[in-house]
Amino acid sequence: MAYSVKSVKSGKEYFLHERKQQLKGGQQVTLYYFAGVAGEAAINALPAGYEVSENKNTGLPLLKKKAQK
Repeated sequence: MAYSVKSVKSGKEYFLHERKQQLKGGQQVTLYYFAGVAGEAAINALPAGYEVSENKNTGLPLLKKKAQK
């Protein structure tokens, strides 16, 4: 089951996806994004060290790193 978040503003459900991307310098990074439909790239759990917040204007979910203590 893909990790999902329900928007407080719109009530729509969004699913978390990940994609591996290679940068021009050869470095490989992981990109996380939310989509309205669970696709092949959907992941089952929230990545360690990240938290979900919501854009107050649009209601879209955002994934951001947790604050360091």
